[in-house]
Amino acid sequence: MRRFRLADQVIDEAAPNLQDLLADAYRRKLRPLCLCHEPWPTMYIAQVGDQYIVKRMPLSGGGHDPSCSSYEPPDELSGLGVLMGSAIQVDPESGMAALKLDFRLSKVGARSASAAGALGSDSVVGDTKKLSLRGLLHYLWHEAELTVWTSRWAGKRHWWNIRWHLVEAARQMTVRGGALSEILFVPEPFRSADKAAIEQRRGQALAPALPPKSGPRKLMILVGEVKEFSPARSGHKLIVKHMPGFVFLLDESLHRRLQTRFETEMALWGADEASHLIAIATFGLTPAGLAVIEEIAVMVVAENWVPYESAYEKKLVDALARTRERSMKGLRYNLPVDKPTATAILQTQPRPVGLYV
Repeated sequence: MRRFRLADQVIDEAAPNLQDLLADAYRRKLRPLCLCHEPWPTMYIAQVGDQYIVKRMPLSGGGHDPSCSSYEPPDELSGLGVLMGSAIQVDPESGMAALKLDFRLSKVGARSASAAGALGSDSVVGDTKKLSLRGLLHYLWHEAELTVWTSRWAGKRHWWNIRWHLVEAARQMTVRGGALSEILFVPEPFRSADKAAIEQRRGQALAPALPPKSGPRKLMILVGEVKEFSPARSGHKLIVKHMPGFVFLLDESLHRRLQTRFETEMALWGADEASHLIAIATFGLTPAGLAVIEEIAVMVVAENWVPYESAYEKKLVDALARTRERSMKGLRYNLPVDKPTATAILQTQPRPVGLYV
């Protein structure tokens, strides 16, 4: 159980008046200190509906005690280490992460995405200066703490909190001087009773992707769960869960390259009905309001939304899902498949253990 120093008070995470204290600190823009380890790591307060949550500052997990739930292993054990300070630059005061991307967020004319861009530059080299599309998805998943698991959370991770954590993580990131959250679209959970209101909010959220009268077209970034890829009259269409009646179009060439580059992910998804396939894509809207994908990458995750890259990793992820000790799944980011990384970290006492497959 975590303990915090908030101004001149020491409070326990289980304190009955915790929410009142956090609400007051949130309004006063105070930052709690975690008392797990000296020097005490700085935290921040996030609001979720009418609840307040204490979260670690981005990339500060190594400063926490290994027994603390805010601890995370060194970046060097995953593909994140080589990106820090270059593709990802974190302001230690604000916690904001400035990201450099190797894919376009605008489009001029009818030029189609290149093969490397459409499939993610990580398919060729592990660039340390810019984040690939897949690398951005990995970083969002990591910062949203969706790589962390304990059996005590079984049955408690659903799309609504997946979405909230992704959007909250994006609020701590900037791309090309603007907030990532302003161009990131993560569909909200669909409810038939709220269909009209959800579609209205979706239209407002997608407005930045509408083409201007002149000049480059702005692109947005989609992160969503794939329901299916299916043939269209021209090319293919991506159908995303929680978006009934709305499709994303892919031309035939892009769909073919997607199937080739992510053949393993498609096979893993097809082999396990409990797993989910997550897509990240850049897209724009046509004047007619059709969503057209420019670049796309996918990632397969287990039933508990923890990513995996092979059947061997899936066995480890499933075993860790039954363990009460916290575990963190390592991610590859831009690294090629032949570069070894820690598959997962198990937070055992007295020190964490790296697991390799």
